Amino acid sequence: MKKFSIVIAGGGSTYTPGIIVTLLKHLDQFPIRQIKLYDNDGERQKIIADAVEVIIRERAPEIQFVATTDPEEGFTDVDFVMAQIRVGKYEMRDKDEKIPLKYGVIGQETCGPGGIAYGMRSIGGVLEILDYMEKYSPDAWMLNYSNPASIVAEATRRLRPDSKILHICDMPVAIQNNMAKILGLKSYRDMDVRYFGLNHFGWWTSIKDKKGNDLMPKLKEYVAKNGYLPPNHEDQFEESWKETYRKAKDVYALDPDTLPNTYLKYYFYPDDVVEHSDPTHTRVDEVREGREKKVFGICRKIAEQQSTEGFNLEGSDEHADYIIDLARAIAYNTRERMLVIVENNGAIENFDPTAMVEIPCLIGSDGPERLAMGKIPRFQKGLMEQQVAVEKLVVDAWIEHSYQKLWQALTLSKTVPSARVAKLILDDLMEANAGYWPELH
Repeated sequence: MKKFSIVIAGGGSTYTPGIIVTLLKHLDQFPIRQIKLYDNDGERQKIIADAVEVIIRERAPEIQFVATTDPEEGFTDVDFVMAQIRVGKYEMRDKDEKIPLKYGVIGQETCGPGGIAYGMRSIGGVLEILDYMEKYSPDAWMLNYSNPASIVAEATRRLRPDSKILHICDMPVAIQNNMAKILGLKSYRDMDVRYFGLNHFGWWTSIKDKKGNDLMPKLKEYVAKNGYLPPNHEDQFEESWKETYRKAKDVYALDPDTLPNTYLKYYFYPDDVVEHSDPTHTRVDEVREGREKKVFGICRKIAEQQSTEGFNLEGSDEHADYIIDLARAIAYNTRERMLVIVENNGAIENFDPTAMVEIPCLIGSDGPERLAMGKIPRFQKGLMEQQVAVEKLVVDAWIEHSYQKLWQALTLSKTVPSARVAKLILDDLMEANAGYWPELH
């Protein structure tokens, strides 16, 4: 049986240990001969890599492990590139979240002005990694979950149309896992779903169990009262996530025929979000104080004692599970049904064929085969037309170095109240992103 070689691009990410542990748990289904970590920040990556080396040595010493900042070493002889880069790291996320809040506009890393700023930084980084892969391992597949996925996906569709790249997001999976808990099922894998939308901007139209029983009525009844926060699971979520999952009940109220992605709260209730935001302490601060501190702390201790003893590394990581399912589906042509971001091309009948949409596809060795979603209702179609125009204008602005197009993108975003506010935010973001964005004129 073939054994695979994988590189995790963005090896210094706090998600890396979870991906490694999950990969090692599934070696019987997805055998691996080599794992590489690649990052352009060697210092940050070393903290993670020193611990990963110990984890691999303990659990699968036969796997060759490499951590590098050299593209040729990182991308040569690999079958899969798992990309989770964050251009500008948390320092720039801090600005993405806090600058818009100065003007009473939501500060969020993938939605609204913050997502647009992050997209302008991410496009170049993702293209760079894709080009390294194609240069050093032209037969490999890139599984990209670097954000903001919609903007990055539109950029690769336009600028690297023939590349073997798939864009994914674990948010629908995280929500589906909550749905499974609400329904008393073991996992999101116990459900068959129909879903349509853009990344962080979609709706479920059907959820059934494997026997074909309709689970929507029970779910809708629960969500209408409680949102997506599962019963007796409060202690599993940080406060901001509890608020997000609860808020889904207000988002659901707008269209009780479907079930919404949680991120729609930023577009439907931006005023509520701003009211509950502290402009001096946003989600990035929570991540730094929580996940980053915890993961880096554990990694340092594992490296220090050269053992994982005393550390529970088996935590549930939907993020990692989903990526591995995707790699396995491509490697073994399983034609598993998964939500991925693909060019619409008629899957949503009454929507822009060039839009990058998030829909169920059958995944095999040739990539994704779209499932037809038919026609979508006017409410969702109107919202999606506006949002896809924002994403396309951002990519136009990046390609053309156009200040005008980026101002238009911000003005068109449902989260921004006026062109005047859009311009104020844009000017601040432009200054903050000097050296990261193309020079706009």
